[in-house]
Amino acid sequence: MAGYIALLRGVNVGGNMLRMERLRAMCAEAGMKNARTYVQSGNVAFEGSGAAERWARTLEKKLEGETRLAVTVIVRTDAEMAEIVERNPFLREKTIDLGKLYVTFLEERPAKAGVERLGSLAAGADRFALVGSEIYLHCANGYGESKITNNVFEKALGVRATTRTWNTVLKLREMAP
Repeated sequence: MAGYIALLRGVNVGGNMLRMERLRAMCAEAGMKNARTYVQSGNVAFEGSGAAERWARTLEKKLEGETRLAVTVIVRTDAEMAEIVERNPFLREKTIDLGKLYVTFLEERPAKAGVERLGSLAAGADRFALVGSEIYLHCANGYGESKITNNVFEKALGVRATTRTWNTVLKLREMAP
């Protein structure tokens, strides 16, 4: 059995309420083993067999069918989470404020046309770097003040996305089975 991390977008914000106890139960019903959640925003570490994409679709369908929430679910393996932590280009900067780092997880690698559109985004004081299927962000004034959001990335790239703080990414990496 492999270890996975599921990242749900839009849970417990804007009226999309989902109790983590219910989410863990739904994961178990879907065949995920040892499901553990982290904070209330929809992060689940679990074990299972099969492709990450299969688990993402399974959980999306279960959420939509039982809660009527249309939630984007992005799943990474524990090995991918380890690589994501290691590849953060902003960590090379000795004075980087870790509290202003974020990772946007993309459903898939974007097409060339999307990457070209990404290069034309106005980021202001913020910086970002696309590495594989993730965008690493440094938001000078915090994510809440940033102009580069999930919606902006989704529109430019044509793929679904969800963002987590760097501290959450590190915690999820620790939780990975």
